Amino acid sequence: MRAFLFPGQGSQAVGMGAELAKASRAAHDVFAEVDEALQQNLSRLMRDGPDDELRLTENAQPAIMAHSLAVFRALSREGGVELTKAAQFVAGHSLGEYSALCAAGTFDLATTAHLLKHRGLAMQSAVPVGVGAMAALLGADLALAQKIADAAAQGEVCTVANDNDPSQVVLSGHTAAIERAIAMAKEMGAKRAVSLPVSAPFHCPLMQPAAEAMDKVFGETRFAAPAVPLYANVSAQPERDPETIQRLLVEQVTAMVRWRESVANMAAAGVTEFVELGGKVLGPMVKRIAPDAQVTSVVTIADIEALAKEIA
Repeated sequence: MRAFLFPGQGSQAVGMGAELAKASRAAHDVFAEVDEALQQNLSRLMRDGPDDELRLTENAQPAIMAHSLAVFRALSREGGVELTKAAQFVAGHSLGEYSALCAAGTFDLATTAHLLKHRGLAMQSAVPVGVGAMAALLGADLALAQKIADAAAQGEVCTVANDNDPSQVVLSGHTAAIERAIAMAKEMGAKRAVSLPVSAPFHCPLMQPAAEAMDKVFGETRFAAPAVPLYANVSAQPERDPETIQRLLVEQVTAMVRWRESVANMAAAGVTEFVELGGKVLGPMVKRIAPDAQVTSVVTIADIEALAKEIA
């Protein structure tokens, strides 16, 4: 069994998709369609930068999605790979969940671009710059990360944002609380704690205004059942019901991304091959969760052609 995975924020880089757009008409058309939907030359920003503008949440989120979907469209339209025959499940890390749902037909491409633009703006404006922060705990599992978060909170918000794999957990919350967590992490048993260069504290209760904003946007959005089940970040279970998926996407803004559990549950369900479309971020996490799994990262036209040949 195979699952298609879609990366989240942090996988963006100036130059992303440029070579692919030259090599694949299907990929080129994805970037053009996203540009038109957003009335923004996002593809030029992705190709040429500047980096600080691309890293802005409102730009990074639709850009990462566009890159993943460009890879997926090239694979499906030019490589002849049909999702329902090639993969039994899809999953995405944070914003990657939107990419996964687009690939599975829950949203069309223009709708997905609009949703992520709204999401990026809502998340950016939910917390004033400097009020919130995030940190990665390396060499710490979920239980230890929770202990560190509880000890560091001291009346402020400090929660687990991403349970990425058995040795990497991310905390999110008020800046002072995250700084306390970084200071005490090693003493409490973590190997290392690293401040993350993010513009807002994602996946924590401080994001509640963004969750409410997305709930409102979803009220005007049509959700179709995905062609294959989505392993959702919030439930770590396969989901196909549109109403449930809508509710979970709202919760996802403030809730922990249960990536480790999602991958472990897919492996337990019989998935032996994980294919990351548009990035090389999730593969190493998957290998730490399911060491025996086959992991493939698909980014270039050569990657796409090789995977299409293998699946066909």
